[in-house]
Amino acid sequence: MPYKANEPRRHRIPRARYRVSNWPEYDRALQQRGSLTVWVRPEALAAWHPPKTGRRGRPRTYSDIAIETGHLLRLAFGRPWRQTEGLLRSLATLLGLDIGVPDHTTFSRRSPGLTLARSLAQAQRTGPVHIVIDSTGLKVYGAGEWLEEKHGTKRRRAWRVLHLATDADTGRIVASVLTDKDADDGSQVSPLLERIDGAVASFTGDGAYDRDDVYAEVAARHPTAAVVVPPRANAVPSAAAEIAPTQRDRHLRCIAERGRMGWQRVTGYNWRALVESDIARWKRVIGDGLRS
Repeated sequence: MPYKANEPRRHRIPRARYRVSNWPEYDRALQQRGSLTVWVRPEALAAWHPPKTGRRGRPRTYSDIAIETGHLLRLAFGRPWRQTEGLLRSLATLLGLDIGVPDHTTFSRRSPGLTLARSLAQAQRTGPVHIVIDSTGLKVYGAGEWLEEKHGTKRRRAWRVLHLATDADTGRIVASVLTDKDADDGSQVSPLLERIDGAVASFTGDGAYDRDDVYAEVAARHPTAAVVVPPRANAVPSAAAEIAPTQRDRHLRCIAERGRMGWQRVTGYNWRALVESDIARWKRVIGDGLRS
């Protein structure tokens, strides 16, 4: 928001300079980025091989947790399945674990329709959460890219939109929805709220969520939740603003009294930068491409 407010005179604003005052801690933090630590919980080892079901046919040798572990290593290190298989075998050898490792064909075959294990930290989360929501585009890689590179064929690129709801306190992604590029942000508030377990203390989003149906969806599911969405520049109060003001009416009144920057500080709208950081971390690790 500040760069938008200062856009007409931005060429006269000097570049901000930051001086590191805690150099030893900063130096250790940079070194820590290159460290590799692997934790293996006893529960994960116990569930590495699925229990016998008694049904006819050959049972599965590896559980969904084993396949998900291979997925995490593959995405984190950006390696193909064969190299991921070798990495997982070497980790099991270094840790002294007596477990089998799925081969690359098993990883590829079991990937579609994989049921991901629920995060332990998310399962133990208690109390209302402060939700910050935003969306980002993901590029679909397929035959279109090959045709353009090989034959110079012009083809409209395919995109998908990933809508994320993150916990402002922990930075954890608590809900996600993947839609086509034609779906707008406000229409995905209801699907995101359906995927959030527990109560919501506040709902924060950018100006794309300044819609009546967004306020209605949040009020219907979480009546006590605060909706922190900046009204549009041409927004006007409702007809009942003097008698029974809504949350949007109170936002407009605060903006009129304190200005946009003052409203951001009072309402905590600056928390929305956290979801931008989550998206940046997500794309830095996984990438901006959508895999099947």
